[in-house]
Amino acid sequence: MDIRSIIGPPIEDVMRYLLSSFGDDRVAQAVDAYRSDYGTRGLLLSELYPEIRETLVGLHSRGIRLFLATSKRETFARRILDNHGLPSLFQGIYGSVPGAGLDHKPELLAHILRDTGLAAEDCIMVGDRKFDIVGAHANRMHAVGVLWGYGSREELELAGADLIVDAPREVASLAG
Repeated sequence: MDIRSIIGPPIEDVMRYLLSSFGDDRVAQAVDAYRSDYGTRGLLLSELYPEIRETLVGLHSRGIRLFLATSKRETFARRILDNHGLPSLFQGIYGSVPGAGLDHKPELLAHILRDTGLAAEDCIMVGDRKFDIVGAHANRMHAVGVLWGYGSREELELAGADLIVDAPREVASLAG
């Protein structure tokens, strides 16, 4: 099985999909087991894509306000950024929070817009999966698909990405 196709959506959705082929409905237990392992060691194994650090540093140095919007638990996202020495580059780090209803991109992005007071038309959502594109468009944001992640060009095109880029340096050229 190529797991790239199931990376991106909320973990509950992924576990529901994986377990359904076995007739198993223990989604909550599977999520708890996954999060326990991921929170202990898995998140520390994450690696940055080539050019990401340089692109983020460059955008930040130009005064571009960066926000992270992820389906991961917010606490995990913070630890990953800490592990790579990146949190100071972000104005805000947003992810799922138990019981907050922020597990899906449309709701998460709407929350970020409300929390920050940013105008959707002034924002660009950069993401590698259809969930990012759909979430951005649900909030009237521009959506840029990237090809260095888990999604394919076809997936991003079908989702309606406003633009698709091949490399992080191309994102830097989009920011005003």
